[in-house]
Amino acid sequence: MTALRNWTERELAQISASAELTIAVPRRDGGWRAAVPIWVVTAGGSVYVRTWRRRETGWYGGALRSGEARVTVPGLEVHVSVTDVSGDPAVRAAVDDAYRRKYGGGSGSDTVSGTVTDDAARTTLRLSPRA
Repeated sequence: MTALRNWTERELAQISASAELTIAVPRRDGGWRAAVPIWVVTAGGSVYVRTWRRRETGWYGGALRSGEARVTVPGLEVHVSVTDVSGDPAVRAAVDDAYRRKYGGGSGSDTVSGTVTDDAARTTLRLSPRA
């Protein structure tokens, strides 16, 4: 198992301040897929991402298969381990609240409801920085 570390306060602040992060996942041939932008939230000192629906393709499927990704926000690039935490009701509540707080106003308000549905909650992934 790969050694993990905690996010630093600085890293959490950078991620929280970013409207989105980019995530790249490994391809089956050992290379990396092109990075794609996704919404990101922090809660309880952890970093979480979701997609609107669970699927085995694209970045989400690659993250589940490999258990790893590279994430980037301005001034920060981190190799992370990916953990499916979709079955934890306490995590779901905290992540739903974080999405509503971060994206509930402004241009994201029409879309945030899609990220807190039961289907979206079933795609919740925790990103943990590798040591």
